[in-house]
Amino acid sequence: MEPRTIFFIGKPGSGKGVQARMLAEKTGWPLIIASDQIRAIAGENSAVGRKLREVIDAGILTPSWFPNYVFLKTIFSLPDGGSVIFDGFNRIVHEAEFNSEALEWIGRSYPVIYLIVSENEVRRRLKLRKEEESRADDDAIDTRMEQYYKHTEASIEFFRKKEVLIEINGEQTPEKIAADIRTALQIE
Repeated sequence: MEPRTIFFIGKPGSGKGVQARMLAEKTGWPLIIASDQIRAIAGENSAVGRKLREVIDAGILTPSWFPNYVFLKTIFSLPDGGSVIFDGFNRIVHEAEFNSEALEWIGRSYPVIYLIVSENEVRRRLKLRKEEESRADDDAIDTRMEQYYKHTEASIEFFRKKEVLIEINGEQTPEKIAADIRTALQIE
C-alpha cells in the first residue's frame, strides 16, 4: 500500500477525534492532533501559551501558521513509506490549499474524511461532552459553529473540487462509522 496522509474534517463535535484515534489504532499509523499540540503550548506559562489559552477559551481558530508548522514538521520527518493521520487541520481554506500544494509537490495521496453530522446533533454532543469533560472551548459552541460555517465549509468545498473528499455519515454508531471509513480507504 502506498503511503498516505489522511485528514479528518467536519463540524466541532462530529466525532473526528474518535474516528481518527480508531483508525490510528487499527493501522498503527501516527495520529497528529492539532488541538493536542495547541493545548500543550497553551498550558505553558509563556506569552504564546497565554495567548493560545485566550484563543481556545473564546472558541476562535488558531492562526494558520501554527497548524501549518505542525503539518510540515510532521510530513518532513516521516520515514519513507510512512503514513500519517491528521485531526484538526485544514479548518481554513488557505491551510487546505497550503497542505494540498505541499502534498502534491511531494507526491503523496491525501484522502480527506468528512464526517457529516447535523448541527442539532453536534450541539447535543458538545453539551454532553462539556458536562463529562469540562472542556473550556465547549462553552463557546455558537462561536465554534460560526467559525465552522465561515471557514471550514470553504475547505470542504476545496477538497470536494480536488476530488479527495470522502463523505461519511457521522450519525451512526462509532463502530459503523469506523467500518465505513476503512471501506472507503480500502483498509482491512
